[in-house]
Amino acid sequence: MFVVFLKSIITFLVVFFVIRLMGKRQIGEMQPFELVITLIIAEVACIPMNDPYIPLYYGLIPILTLATLHIVLSLIMRKSIKMRKIMSGSSVIVIDKAGINYDNLKKMNMNMDDLIEAVRTAGYVDFSQIAYAIFETNGQLCVVEKEQPQEQPSQDKSDKNNKDADSRQEQPPQTLLPLELVIDGKFNEKNLELSGTEKSEIVRVLNENGLRLSDLLYADVRQDGNAYFSPKRKPAFCCPINICGGGNW
Repeated sequence: MFVVFLKSIITFLVVFFVIRLMGKRQIGEMQPFELVITLIIAEVACIPMNDPYIPLYYGLIPILTLATLHIVLSLIMRKSIKMRKIMSGSSVIVIDKAGINYDNLKKMNMNMDDLIEAVRTAGYVDFSQIAYAIFETNGQLCVVEKEQPQEQPSQDKSDKNNKDADSRQEQPPQTLLPLELVIDGKFNEKNLELSGTEKSEIVRVLNENGLRLSDLLYADVRQDGNAYFSPKRKPAFCCPINICGGGNW
């Protein structure tokens, strides 16, 4: 029993020292090779602790070997851009000025549900407000918003004062929550019913733009009837559609 206790303390100290050498990154900020090394260390460290008959060095040697490997790879990557790309990959743009990049999504083995979840986790719910979305090499999503149009400054001071008075009387802008109507060329029946949108309305917009349902990667609608369409290999666009539910969601 004492042997297990002593081995556990020694293993903890060694693993703690190794993790400190690897830096202070969180799990979600690790590069792929760092995550692999961390997982293997966690697995190897348990071997000598669980069995008192297994020598301690059976766990310590692999841990120190992996720590050395991490240091060597980090030094090489610091000096070589080519090695950095091999080990960590490159950032991938999944949303650009043309809309959702279908080809890059396929390269990352992602589907639209994965992208929707990542965008919402980043704090965004409306694709039409996103200029660029980039997946970094550590898996984090970076979102760049579209520039909002700014009001032209008034030359007349009295006009400015009148506008300020009117703006104080205006109601705050309505918060709009898009509902997904089409994902990967398939209708979302529940959201169609909730928003009061007819399938024929979606098909009408597609026909007007020379598209088929199978060509549509993503489409949603807001309470004001403004819809966002992102085809697989054509630029995304917004247009108003008729909704029967009055936008009560």
